[in-house]
Amino acid sequence: MDFLKVAEQGMAQVDAPEINRKEALKHLAKWFTHQDFAGYHPQIKWLIEQGDFGGLVDRFFQILPFGTGGRRGPVGIGPNRMNPWTLGASVQGHSDYLHQRFPGKKLAVAVGYDVRSFQDQRCKYSKNLPNPLIGLSSRKLAEIACQVYAANDIQAWILPEGSDRFPATPELSFIIRKMGLHGGLNISASHNPPDDNGGKFYDERGAQPVPPEDQLMADLVEKVKTIQTVDWIDGVKSNQITFLDNGPHKDYIRLLEKQSLASPPKKGELLVVFTPLHGVGAMTAMELLEARGFQVAPVAEQMQPDGQFPNVTKSPNPEVPESMDRAEAVAKSVGADLVLATDPDADRLGAMVPDDSGKFRFITGNQIAAMLTAFKLEALRKQGILPSSPIVVKTEVTTRMITRICQKERVQLVDDLLVGFKYIAEVLRSLETTGEYGEVRGRVEDFVIATEESHGVLVTQDIRDKDAAGAALLMAELALTLKREGSSAWNYLLKLQEKYGYFRNDGVNIQMEGVTGRARMARMLDSMRSSPPSEIAGRKVTRFIDLRDPDEKFGPIQGETDAAARNVLIFELGESTRVVLRPSGTEPKAKAYIEISCAPRPAGMTDTKWAEAQSKVDADATELGIAFVNLAKSLGS
Repeated sequence: MDFLKVAEQGMAQVDAPEINRKEALKHLAKWFTHQDFAGYHPQIKWLIEQGDFGGLVDRFFQILPFGTGGRRGPVGIGPNRMNPWTLGASVQGHSDYLHQRFPGKKLAVAVGYDVRSFQDQRCKYSKNLPNPLIGLSSRKLAEIACQVYAANDIQAWILPEGSDRFPATPELSFIIRKMGLHGGLNISASHNPPDDNGGKFYDERGAQPVPPEDQLMADLVEKVKTIQTVDWIDGVKSNQITFLDNGPHKDYIRLLEKQSLASPPKKGELLVVFTPLHGVGAMTAMELLEARGFQVAPVAEQMQPDGQFPNVTKSPNPEVPESMDRAEAVAKSVGADLVLATDPDADRLGAMVPDDSGKFRFITGNQIAAMLTAFKLEALRKQGILPSSPIVVKTEVTTRMITRICQKERVQLVDDLLVGFKYIAEVLRSLETTGEYGEVRGRVEDFVIATEESHGVLVTQDIRDKDAAGAALLMAELALTLKREGSSAWNYLLKLQEKYGYFRNDGVNIQMEGVTGRARMARMLDSMRSSPPSEIAGRKVTRFIDLRDPDEKFGPIQGETDAAARNVLIFELGESTRVVLRPSGTEPKAKAYIEISCAPRPAGMTDTKWAEAQSKVDADATELGIAFVNLAKSLGS
């Protein structure tokens, strides 16, 4: 069989732009004939024999985009998948970038990794043929990265072989800063499905680069033709690959202990149920809680690091309530005061708290953000240690309850950032170097807390990425403080809603997978950008904002990475309602952020009337979300 001819004929019938089909065939021919990819040939032949031409186009039509600080996607065969080649090309480009950014310096980076190991859960490949990707772990990809760095005369720090620890994403950020390194790389797909993986790059500040630096790096990655590498043993012998000891980890835990705002609990005073969802959170968040004296009941069946996440319902993501069902069962059985969960790389925090009847309530990312912001401001003020010019930071799509909190507390707020914690880190960098960001004035030491709606929290400026461990301690101390006052975390949330208004924040996904899905998504966004709707669900659009507009707040586009990050449309529907639309930077979907709120509860309003006001907000948000998704899909068809 002439496999390439069969593939050409089959791919010609795929519903995709002709340029994509041509690029797919070109890349397929290279992978099918080049000796470097010989190990994949049996599987490629099998895919052709199976007639999976749409899958072949999707695997080969492009090189997996390098955006939002790195590459992330399904592990698989082809340039549009995560594999040793796409990772190696990324690391080679990063190496070239570091030499350009720091000419003449002896360079060093840290490389972290999570618990993943590819097992083809989606059954995309033949189980009866050789497949070099089966068993490909994050650790193995991290070693490949170290070999590329070493070949490029860059010292790579990594945990020693056989280590039973995994560095969490925020811990890697801390290590870079603590050791004075020039950058870093984390091999992780965070809470994505088990078959995914990725590589996320960090700069010398322990943050992901922002425009224009990320564009410079992306351009160098795209230019990579040859990947340099050395043998692992040779790299170790030459000290280009060196091993981390336990010192930085201990320093990380000590740093977070210093963020404590409450005296340690007495024995039996507060019981916390914790799950890392088979990730690394027991080595950060749980260790920190225990170091501060909290009694922690682990969810035994989810404690073992395991990239297949075998005992997790739906998704290893604390944004998903079902992921915490086992933790909830443990909490009910032991009478816990609080349930905490971290995602696989321990940068996101999930929580559940009991209400007055003992029923455990899931706390959304927006609610966690508001609760921790309000609590930390209160605690610092009560203890007389609130900075003179306190600064709170959040992203554009994070609940505007925080805006009302900061207005009432007379606290400076940065609240219009693009999605991604790297933009929060950029605020800290700007405060550190210039003493200002936009209209906000102050030192980096005035920073109080930063949050994002997707369960990301940062409590110290000494780390430059979201950190579930610091957030877990703050959440536990919130529950502890309130219990000491005869209240609870649940009642605290209810009081915040009465004081600042009831906010309903919904995230609605619009799935558009594959090559055709990308085209549909582009049509949808182009249509909404060029002809924005005048009303949605019967509500008048009072203001439309395109964050790519050079006349808006972010100014001229600074490159492709900036354009991708700013591919955001905002529809204001009066003062209390809005919809924000953006395509995901890491997954084949677009996301609509729906927010509706009501005014604070007036004095004298009955419980019944207040409940009715909240119910109306909920109903309106649901109606708006359905109407917007239907509109978006119709424009993308």
